[in-house]
Order: sequence, then structure tokens, then C-alpha cells
Amino acid sequence: MRWKLIRRRLSVSAPRVTVRSRLPWPVRWIFFAVMLGFCAALGLWAYEFGKDFAGLDRGAHEELKLLREELVRLRSEHERAISIANSADSLLKAERATQESLASRVKALESENLALTRDLAFFERLMPSTGSTKLLTLRGLQVEIEAPGRLRFQGLLILAGGRSGEFKGRYELHLSGTQDGRSWTQAVQIATNTVNLKQYQRLEGAVDYPATAVVKQLEVKVLDASGKVQATEIARL
Repeated sequence: MRWKLIRRRLSVSAPRVTVRSRLPWPVRWIFFAVMLGFCAALGLWAYEFGKDFAGLDRGAHEELKLLREELVRLRSEHERAISIANSADSLLKAERATQESLASRVKALESENLALTRDLAFFERLMPSTGSTKLLTLRGLQVEIEAPGRLRFQGLLILAGGRSGEFKGRYELHLSGTQDGRSWTQAVQIATNTVNLKQYQRLEGAVDYPATAVVKQLEVKVLDASGKVQATEIARL
């Protein structure tokens, strides 16, 4: 009977047996986590030890510190260079503005000087001659071509010989030259061509003529109230 029980337990028909651990599963997980942390710490220690042993980490902190200091210095120099560049740009703009202002002033002074020179030459020519028997004298007659078909004239009409009194009359303009290869003349009609002076009167204005004509001279005639010519002057171009 005993032999049958032993054989039954050793045979396939023996009852199933369940093996249970004595440790509960939370304790097993804690133990596994501790072992995993221990292995990680051991690996980290081995990595650091390997770097120290191979010399890879020697002077890294000092080099990093030097690099940071160099970066700070370069940033400071960069900011200083930008500040200097901005100041130089401002000075350059101010200098350019000053130069432009001076150039404009010089140009204005040159124009003023040229105008004064012309006026001086004009008034020098206006000085009345002594011993003249004429009633009127036309001085400083100047003609300038402004554009094709248009010219400007100016002159000063004065009482000759220091005479005093009043003169009333008018003046006429006559242009002469060539047009299409032939002689050409034109009597200019002026709306305000009256003369009314006691000592002097300035004659000036603009004259239009055909653009195809070439003006060679301008003749100015001053007539009194009766139509008698009292003064005449010719300006050649």
C-alpha cells in the first residue's frame, strides 16, 4: 500500500503542486528597484572613473571658464565697436550736412557776387557823359537770349547833361537778323511802353519773336509826345 502511494506521487497522475514565494510582490519590486539603482550608480561611477583615468576631463572646467570670459570680452568689444560706428555715422552725417550747407552758401555768394559785378558794370555804363546836347540818354542797354524765340532786355533812360524837368513819351523796339537765310526785321509791340521820367527810368522786359529767326541786334527808340525821336540805342548780339 505504501509502495503504491509513492509510485502514484512519482507518476504522471500525481497531484499538481503550486510553489509560492515567501516574499510578497511589493518587496520584490522594491528589491528590484534598489538593484537597478545600484547598477546605474555603479555604471556612472565607472564612466567617470574612465574619463578621469583617460584624462578626458582634465582642465575642462578651466577651459570652460576661459571661454566664458573670452565671450564676455568679445561681446563688450562688439558693443563698443557698434557704439563707435554709430557715433562715426552721426558725425559723418553732420559733416555732410555742414558741407552741403557751406556749398549752398558758397553758391549763393557766388551768384550774389556775379549779380553785383553785373550791376557795377551796368551802372558804370550808365554814367552820363558831359557836354552832350541830347535831351535823353539811354545807357547800359543789355540783351540776353532766354530761349529760342524769347529775349530779355534792360536799360536806363536818363535826362542828359544834368537837366531837370519832366519828360513824357514812349519807346519802340525793333529786332533785326536773319530767318531762313534771308534778312528779317520785326517791330515789337509792347503793352506798357510809356516813358514818364523826371530824372531816370528803367526800361526792361521780355520780347517774343519767331523761333526760327536769328536775332543779331535790338534797336530802342525813345520818342516824345509829338513822335520825334529823342534817343536811340542799338545792342548787338
